[in-house]
Amino acid sequence: MNTFLVILLILAVIATVVMLVRGLIVFLKTTEADLKEGGTGASQSALKQNKMMMGRVMFQGIAVIIVIVLLLSRGG
Repeated sequence: MNTFLVILLILAVIATVVMLVRGLIVFLKTTEADLKEGGTGASQSALKQNKMMMGRVMFQGIAVIIVIVLLLSRGG
């Protein structure tokens, strides 16, 4: 079971890094027009950045939970 959890942890860390890189790419593609976009609501760029950030936080949370489970299983 520990091997399975370690594999899941590695996958969660890889997913976190992928979401981080994707978020950085979206951030770097933000143009001045996106920042000055008037009107109501967030720009498409801001929505994409938010989506990438939420995905990264989710995968980080999953990784932390897996680490906790691994530590608890080794302690018992």
